[in-house]
Amino acid sequence: MPNILFLTTAHRHDDDRIFYHQAKALKNEGHKVKICSLSSEFQGTNEGIEIESYQVIEKGTEEKIKVFEKAIERFDPDCIICSEPLAVMAAGKFKKQKKVSVVYDITEWYPSMRMIEPFSFPLNIFHAFKFFLIQLYAGFISTHYIFGEETKKFPLAYFFPFKKNMILPYYPDEAYIYPNIKNPEENTITLCYTGQFSEEKGIGNFFAAADCLRKKKPGLRLRILLIGGSRKEKDERYFAEQLEKYRFEKITIGKSASFEKFTEAYSEADVCFDLRAMNYENHHCLPIKLFYYAASGKPVIYTDLKAIRQHVDVSEFGFLVNPEDPETIAEHLVKYLEDPEFYLGQARNARAAYEKKYNWSAIKESFVSFIHDAVQR
Repeated sequence: MPNILFLTTAHRHDDDRIFYHQAKALKNEGHKVKICSLSSEFQGTNEGIEIESYQVIEKGTEEKIKVFEKAIERFDPDCIICSEPLAVMAAGKFKKQKKVSVVYDITEWYPSMRMIEPFSFPLNIFHAFKFFLIQLYAGFISTHYIFGEETKKFPLAYFFPFKKNMILPYYPDEAYIYPNIKNPEENTITLCYTGQFSEEKGIGNFFAAADCLRKKKPGLRLRILLIGGSRKEKDERYFAEQLEKYRFEKITIGKSASFEKFTEAYSEADVCFDLRAMNYENHHCLPIKLFYYAASGKPVIYTDLKAIRQHVDVSEFGFLVNPEDPETIAEHLVKYLEDPEFYLGQARNARAAYEKKYNWSAIKESFVSFIHDAVQR
């Protein structure tokens, strides 16, 4: 069987999409599989998958490419699956020596806003254009594309329309789901937010909606469940300011859970939220945790993003909203509180939608077949 190598700069070696879904699926088909990451430190084998991972993400471009090149030479792959342009460039050098497929798995909007953020006008325009050209170059080198969602097809599918591609959403494997459909408690609700505690990701919008709810329902037993943390100092300050501003009585703050335990960590939640800002990049990115919440049997309230509307009918198990409209969000929550059967219906719909449409088993074979075809090109 062919050797399959994953290269990633920004994702850890145990990334949910790469390790727990793609790599495992190929390993179970009999392939020899290896992952090389530049964002975590681990060398060895995990569940039969070889891992060569180094924490060198802050190093220079040449040094990072050399790490990839050495990993490629040692493994001698027949197919290389890359998650970022730098990984594609490293694979491209090997492609010149050996007829090997280079599959570009595009899961991030590139260039992202955080890449442009350090530069002021007009340098930000120059760097955005530079990164755009890098993306095109990576697309030129690649032989195949995997798009995480339809909205990420631009620009590569338009500039290189004859290259084979597939859409591979972020559907979770049932093995990592802890379903828990809650029976509503009278005048009680637990609202959950997971991920980065930052303004851009919507922690302030979440708090504003929760505050509006408690004002609408005096005497409500409101519980707040937060799982995650802040990555930057400015986000830590913002989060501390929000905590001081709203002073929720019953609030639990937990650290980020391991992937295997993620859905169990929020199992006591009644409703799960993602109220990130409505900007160009977010509109083109499909929030992955939406599918995990649905699989767990949790109704959701999410920012009304273009990418979500294209891929998911959230009306079956939640609401898409303007994240800066706490009044409307609170009204949706009041409906859950005052109509327990409606809430239970949405919770059951969430789990049913996952089982019928949004589970990994429904798309796994198409991914494996796509990689098989890429190897045999």
